[in-house]
Amino acid sequence: MHDTGTDTDTRARTHTRTRTHIAPPLPPVPPETAARARVDLYARWAGLAAGAAVAWAVASRDDGLGIGILYAIPAFGLCAVAGVLLGDTLTPPPRGAVRSADLTPRRARDYVPPRTTRLLAAQALALITLLVAAAAMAAPDDQGRAGRTLSATCQGMTETVGPWPGLFYGAPVLASLAIGTAACAWSLRRITRRPSEEQPRRDRALAITAAWGLLVSTPLLGTTTFAAGALLGLDCMGASGTGWILIPVALSAASTMTWSLTTIVSPRAGRR
Repeated sequence: MHDTGTDTDTRARTHTRTRTHIAPPLPPVPPETAARARVDLYARWAGLAAGAAVAWAVASRDDGLGIGILYAIPAFGLCAVAGVLLGDTLTPPPRGAVRSADLTPRRARDYVPPRTTRLLAAQALALITLLVAAAAMAAPDDQGRAGRTLSATCQGMTETVGPWPGLFYGAPVLASLAIGTAACAWSLRRITRRPSEEQPRRDRALAITAAWGLLVSTPLLGTTTFAAGALLGLDCMGASGTGWILIPVALSAASTMTWSLTTIVSPRAGRR
């Protein structure tokens, strides 16, 4: 009986100690770090606001053929990249004691999400392939504008449908993709090599990746949608089947576009 009481008291004291254990509070964020984070966030939002204004101005000048929207998308993406670079420029490197570091140079590919980057590269390749194929199949419209419609002859009858993503639309998309890719690659290289804290560097690299994703996924979504709609509108045998094949590609592009917009606004919300 005496041993049982001792064991009970020991368990009670252990249980009491366990319940009264309090985790140590987290260390406060240094004021300098918080100030740098605010400057970086405000600069990124300024780039998004400027991009929205520029995109609206460009799209409002559309002549009814959809060209304005094609230029509005890369304008928004490039302004988003400019906002990230502005935050990187206005944010001074952290001050403190001299630290030792590895002499291995930082590489841009070490700061981008590998799976997402491979997906974006595949979508960019799909976009280029689709635009090249569409340009080869395109025909002029009734106003003589080259590469704006698709014509097919079946059983002695010729059908013409549009709009079609031929050179009329494909040339601006390819030019915007080339310019945007070069700007994003240069920005990643600059962010990677500039002195900065590790986490902000990764957040900025992710935001640049998302901006490139927007430049890729949005025109891919538009191209596949227009191409699928035109092919499904043909009565020729086999054309509708090809149109349905493009639907999964459009859905993938829509998912990537959503991720890109979310990540540009808040890179930490888009980590994978």
